[in-house]
Amino acid sequence: MHRLFVAIRPPEPIRDLLIDAMDDSADFRWQDDEQLHITLRFIGEVDRPVASDIADALSHIRAERLQLRIAGVGRFEQRSSGAIWAGIEPKAPLAAFAAKIERACQQVGLEPERRAFHPHITLARWKGRRTREIGAFLERARGLTSEPFEVTQFILFESRLSRHGAHYEDVAAYPLV
Repeated sequence: MHRLFVAIRPPEPIRDLLIDAMDDSADFRWQDDEQLHITLRFIGEVDRPVASDIADALSHIRAERLQLRIAGVGRFEQRSSGAIWAGIEPKAPLAAFAAKIERACQQVGLEPERRAFHPHITLARWKGRRTREIGAFLERARGLTSEPFEVTQFILFESRLSRHGAHYEDVAAYPLV
């Protein structure tokens, strides 16, 4: 089985900006450089023939390059865990591009994505109650922004889970025009 997702990898100066915004708080599991990405579609576990069909369907997507920027920070919370993220703007062109990827995934038989698209880059994850620590980080990093950066490709990644966290490998890269 292959655990796949489609994402944009921000350029190195943007990743450096995000890493600089992270602090050394032990309350969070910080993402490392390799893990910084904007998820366009989480696919999950599929067998090799489906993975090949997805890779082929993505190769037929035609889209213009995008100009994006980092815009603020926020959090997703579930019962006793969550994630801190950096926001991405503008949302509309990125959502339209993600919709093209969603259509390609459905054409090869994947179930539709039920969650609303919220463009972001995960910076850290946590477990347990961290209300004070989360608030303190969001306050410190609330002005996090970047200059616009150009997106020239999107990537099909395979995620390999280990006791040290997720490791991402490029399966295929697709240029934007």
